[in-house]
Amino acid sequence: MSQDKKVRIESDLLGSREIPADALYGVQTLRGVENFPISHFHLNEYPLFIKGLAITKMGAAAANYELGLLSDELYNAIMQACDEVAEGKHDKEFPVDMIQGGAGTTTNMNANEVIANRALQIMGYECGDFKHCSPNDDVNCSQSTNDAYPTAAHIGLYYTNIELVKHLEMLVESFRAKSKEFANVIKMGRTQLQDAVPMTLGQTFGGFASVLEDEIKNLNYAAEEFLTVNMGATAIGTGICAEPGYAEKCVAALSRLTGLNFKLSADLVGATSDTTSLVGYSGAMRRLAVKISKISNDLRLLSSGPRCGLGEFNLPPMQPGSSIMPGKVNPVIPEVMSQIAYKVIGNDVCVAMAGEASQMELNAMEPVMVQSCFESAEILMNGFDTLRIRCVDGITANEDRCREYVHNSIGIVTALNPIIGYKNSTKIAKEALETGRGVYELILEHQVLTKEELDTILAPENMIRPVKLDIKPRK
Repeated sequence: MSQDKKVRIESDLLGSREIPADALYGVQTLRGVENFPISHFHLNEYPLFIKGLAITKMGAAAANYELGLLSDELYNAIMQACDEVAEGKHDKEFPVDMIQGGAGTTTNMNANEVIANRALQIMGYECGDFKHCSPNDDVNCSQSTNDAYPTAAHIGLYYTNIELVKHLEMLVESFRAKSKEFANVIKMGRTQLQDAVPMTLGQTFGGFASVLEDEIKNLNYAAEEFLTVNMGATAIGTGICAEPGYAEKCVAALSRLTGLNFKLSADLVGATSDTTSLVGYSGAMRRLAVKISKISNDLRLLSSGPRCGLGEFNLPPMQPGSSIMPGKVNPVIPEVMSQIAYKVIGNDVCVAMAGEASQMELNAMEPVMVQSCFESAEILMNGFDTLRIRCVDGITANEDRCREYVHNSIGIVTALNPIIGYKNSTKIAKEALETGRGVYELILEHQVLTKEELDTILAPENMIRPVKLDIKPRK
């Protein structure tokens, strides 16, 4: 520590260290920063997790106060400090890496120290004067990292899910708007990358909207598990160092403080080593990632060109696409969305492996699970906004190109099946393939149908939904 900076001395099991005098964090936070210089994912970059830590400590303080374990002055100071932390006023005081050994002890102690030191300031004492408010004995009273850390993560991720769903809903609405805008643009549908049957471009974008909208329910269902917590379990689920009734009072306080319906885990021993709520939520984000990557692939394929690809619609140009090919513009936004999806899927593999690594009465790998879930949610939100604003909202249709594909496609013969039968349709399709002529032209030449009948069958409105036509079958 530089001699020209004011410091204070704090001690722990391993000895004494110098701490910046104005820092709210303490010696165990400092050791955590030194021990885990692992990633660029620091706790202060995840304000909703910090909020979860603050709410967890408020719930514990409320229960401890009700049980007579905290004085009025101490309780009020801790609650005020927690309020400030929850509001984001002290985020810079949480410098620890999200990926850490110790099952989250560094994170828990970071919160304990910040809250204790801020409470000391509120009561008129100096930071580090822990005889008046102790990080362990007072802020962490009746708790262990093994119940406080997962509870804080649950709370933070529940609030994160609310934000994630909002961003997803906005993207769904953008696809819905394009569905309406392109409702009358006839195009060719494709299966296995081959011509299939006609549809509208609006139906394509409506499909994008609907498959994403389905995931909102799935995300919310998975997030509901976060409202079941193991507060009161302390170290391994037996509740050692907590007084009778503490667990119930703490969970009731959490519900009261947040307006959410928190529940106490039915078996605290089982719950303390069980991280499947994180596994489940990560899996829900993986499902969403798979879908958004598929959509991004479709956006790139259907807009490919501009002259030698499918080119059914145009993506808004975002930047020059090559350092050597003049005029080239790449679909950079769908590309980055797919890369985000791959990262989310990779994070899910990490979460699954870490969830499986639970041993005995605790899962020491929970920090990487928590970090992965927060990261996945964050990059999905950023990706959804980028895709919506910089891509979907600016898409324009190439209506003439779409119509041309339909008229030249062999696939429109499928619409004739109910009238002329599969065998006759196959003969027409085969001749069209061999001669390069159009189905429409061959049907009229062979007098299979009149022009009026053919135009009725091939009218766009009759090819994009089930209809019953008043035309006599000729099979």
